[in-house]
Amino acid sequence: MIYLDNSATTPLHPAVRDKIIETLDLFGNPSSMHAAGRQVRALIENSRLQVADFLHCSPEEIIFTAGASEANNTILKSSASCCAFCSESRGHIITSNIEHPSVLNTLKCLEQQHVEVTRVKVNKGGIVDPAEIEAAIRPDTVLISVMYVNNEIGTIQPVEAIAALARKHGIPFHSDAVQAVGKIPIDLQKLPVDFLSMSGHKIYAPKGVGILFKRKGSKNICPLITGGHQERSLRAGTENTIGIIALGEAVRQAGLEMEENKKYIGALRDKLEKGIRKKLDHVVINGDPGKRIYNISNISFMNVEGESILLRLDMHGIAVSTGSACSTGSLEPSYVITALDVDPEIAHSSIRFSLGRETTEADIDATINAVYETVSFLRKMSPIR
Repeated sequence: MIYLDNSATTPLHPAVRDKIIETLDLFGNPSSMHAAGRQVRALIENSRLQVADFLHCSPEEIIFTAGASEANNTILKSSASCCAFCSESRGHIITSNIEHPSVLNTLKCLEQQHVEVTRVKVNKGGIVDPAEIEAAIRPDTVLISVMYVNNEIGTIQPVEAIAALARKHGIPFHSDAVQAVGKIPIDLQKLPVDFLSMSGHKIYAPKGVGILFKRKGSKNICPLITGGHQERSLRAGTENTIGIIALGEAVRQAGLEMEENKKYIGALRDKLEKGIRKKLDHVVINGDPGKRIYNISNISFMNVEGESILLRLDMHGIAVSTGSACSTGSLEPSYVITALDVDPEIAHSSIRFSLGRETTEADIDATINAVYETVSFLRKMSPIR
């Protein structure tokens, strides 16, 4: 299989796999005071330190979760946690219209509970304008939440500028950084975000583990999961020991490989786009060309359904997607591509190629040829008019 769906999930890094195998027999509960518990607790705290070093923050600011969806839910719901069923407004939240479903669908839920939401539109390149975020601020705005990198088109949002204006207005700022962590250097000593979320399985760690960064001195949060004292009483439940240890190793490897991966994967992404454009006409690359993450290429092939391309590429042994994995099963065009104010045909014909550290030049060559064969075949059945 040629795997070009790394934005949906990544395979385990070999070093992470070794770390998991090494720790499989460590079954102690990290809350226990005996030796077996203390041994596991020490490994968890070491991982917390590894994540904190990677993000340039304090270990006390790292909360381990089951992933970014949980972290996003925690912040969004906590921001509107007062008076759950009152008839009056519970506050106002600002976001963009191309956020991950774990943000947009959570906000839909909150709207049913009298939270008001402003979804700022992105431009044709998929970038949100900080000035429009600022213009949407109201006296009752309780949170601004804008993702760092879009998961479908790879556009890099002006998070630093948005975070700065949020701080100027005294409003907490949250960023879903799932697609940025491990690809863009993030220095939380300099980046003025209050909350940031990430998932381990996007950076070659296993599924079921992630983090929520909560800046020291930021607004208190109401835990999404209550119960025991774990994670300083901010996330109850016995810790996912193996997942947390694996995440620590994953971020360590990301720190070692980030610059090399950027050059290597970026060159392969460019080769993929140039090769496809050379062989095929009526191709549109979605997203601002100068403000995209280096491993994502979202391409629309006019007059062909994206689902048809995906299925035929799968028959070639090539794994791609038509959008977010969290939206799979919907027959509607990608809401992210639609938000770019493009022709509906472009939205219906989009394919996301997301490369990773294991992608090879031979994979790209084979993919270019398979895409050409697939799109040419499908266009013969429905020729461009």
